Amino acid sequence: MRKFFVSLLLILGMAGTTTAQSTDSSAPSYDLKAQALLDLEGVQKKFVDLANAVPADKFAWKPSEDTRSFAEVLMHVAGERYQILRLMGATPPADFNGKIFEKSTTDKAQVIAELDKTWAFAKQTIGGMRNADFAKLLPKLGPQANAGDVVYILVADAHEHLGQAITYARVNGVVPPWTVEAQKKAAEKKAQQK
Repeated sequence: MRKFFVSLLLILGMAGTTTAQSTDSSAPSYDLKAQALLDLEGVQKKFVDLANAVPADKFAWKPSEDTRSFAEVLMHVAGERYQILRLMGATPPADFNGKIFEKSTTDKAQVIAELDKTWAFAKQTIGGMRNADFAKLLPKLGPQANAGDVVYILVADAHEHLGQAITYARVNGVVPPWTVEAQKKAAEKKAQQK
């Protein structure tokens, strides 16, 4: 997995999409920290809401033998918070083993607890950064790779797996709670207009 992230950072650097401040440690033009935390918090809420909506007996469900189960997708997200943030120097808990973590449980309550635990880790790690820290170069990841790139990877990856989890839920007849709420509000609004 580390090779994937290093490759992604190298590609971003070659494409010129990373912060081009190779020697400038000034803050980015907008508040990356606040935006990243806001985005990750919204995704975390959706993961937990979706996990609560999916029946416990569906946590072991997978669309095929060569894919992750619903629980494994959520545990993968939780584990990646440690692994991705480790790329910029964050230290996961001593008992974290990335090689077995995502397959370590299919228990609904434990999966949700791990999502909450790793969200607290991510929030503390990112929250502890100054805006200028996002421009800190990480040469081991690429010529212009920086800590902001690592946080961006975390955000983008979370959204990718949220889409995957939503698909898994819908295939099993579970409509995401936020969609149910939006449909309810739309129906109420329509009823009021009549």
